[in-house]
Amino acid sequence: IEDNYGGVYVNLTEPMTIEDFVPKLRASLVEWKIQEKKGIWIKLADGLDNLIAPAKTFLFTFGDLLSAQGFVCHHAEKEYTMLTSWISELPNTLPANASHRIVVGGYVLNKKTKEVLVVHEIDGPFKDTGVWKLHTGVIEEGENVWEGSLREVEEVTGLEPITFEIKKQDSEILDAKWMPIEEYVNQPWNQNKEFFKFLANICLKRSQEMEYMGFSTVRTTTSTGRESYIYCNTDQPNLLNATRDLASTSTPTSH
Repeated sequence: IEDNYGGVYVNLTEPMTIEDFVPKLRASLVEWKIQEKKGIWIKLADGLDNLIAPAKTFLFTFGDLLSAQGFVCHHAEKEYTMLTSWISELPNTLPANASHRIVVGGYVLNKKTKEVLVVHEIDGPFKDTGVWKLHTGVIEEGENVWEGSLREVEEVTGLEPITFEIKKQDSEILDAKWMPIEEYVNQPWNQNKEFFKFLANICLKRSQEMEYMGFSTVRTTTSTGRESYIYCNTDQPNLLNATRDLASTSTPTSH
């Protein structure tokens, strides 16, 4: 399958011997080179591990030039291994494998009492520190930021949007409670650590309904029709939604 960047994506799912794989790979690379393809992606399904070594040690020549010196393992998941090779003389622009995880924190404020939901964690860097902190967790694969934040709060504290009752998760949380926002902000840990002081001050300003309002979530769709979200710094998300709807229904005018 040709990708959108002048390359080729190959998805191998059926068993194949090395004797069959290597000649087919060589013939395909010759054809792709003639077509001036750039990046080659080969996705090997689980069970095709026998093809990894020959692909990584494969040498491909086109004319008198060494056009490809084996494939490299780009990344691996439980279901597959992804190999890549760059066969163009142009600079290699294949993206590196994702190496970061997105961590989210749940800032839950009771506006009436000006109290924030905080936890004592059983494990992790805050174990036995006595620090009351916002609950944090890791975004799951394919999950949106706001969905992950809400899920983490609900899973660990049992808190639902319409109630203030806490039902903590015993496996991760030692204790959970509502704490006055000023008390949370003024904890020595938050005051002595620049990063946490910055976050605590954001929470304080939000509780006081000051100028900082953070990002608003605007639901939209991509060019392929997939649901997506834009996170932007505004306190008027309804205006943004109206602008989006207007843009999607307006007709260009010729001059």
